[in-house]
Amino acid sequence: MGVAERKLREKEQLRNLILDAARTLFFKYGYEKTSIRNIADNIEYSPGIIYHYFKDKNEIFHALHREGFKNLQLEIESIVNIADPIGRLKAIGMKYIQFAIENPIVYELMFTLEAPMEYIAQEDGVSWDEGHFIFELIKRPVRESIMKGCFRGQSAEAATYMIWAALHGLVSLKISKRSNLLNVNEKDNLILNSFQAFCYMLDRQ
Repeated sequence: MGVAERKLREKEQLRNLILDAARTLFFKYGYEKTSIRNIADNIEYSPGIIYHYFKDKNEIFHALHREGFKNLQLEIESIVNIADPIGRLKAIGMKYIQFAIENPIVYELMFTLEAPMEYIAQEDGVSWDEGHFIFELIKRPVRESIMKGCFRGQSAEAATYMIWAALHGLVSLKISKRSNLLNVNEKDNLILNSFQAFCYMLDRQ
């Protein structure tokens, strides 16, 4: 291995070390108590070294946010070969819900925390590609369903946004523990039962 290749590998390893430390601290203490200084302390480097890799804390959390979307994307892509588009939409929905419930802190980072969006807003040429990609993964079976006569009178974009918003609402109410406070008989199974009701509506298209 040449000198240039070794330096590139070492740089990538240190970048990953910074992200691993930031992720660990965020999971343990939350965003506000995760600072550049305590990330540096965690990896036993000076804070200055982190600025060689990331502009600020927002960029670090943007990188972690992208990582979360990549993992969600891999989950959804595992079932994109289902031939029936409505069946694929239901499978995507279940994968989405499972990912969010199993990774609530990551989901909060992806969809609630402002830092990644602030980084995108401040940087020229940076867009929310991760969100666009998930939107397109959902839109493909929606478009196919429309071609088969479903979602009559609706555009693919509007129907896709409605489906995504419904999934996001289900998991957000669960993760924030709001649904736990409802006076309902099926509290323990509310999210899955609600998703089944949503699937029933898809079958009625």
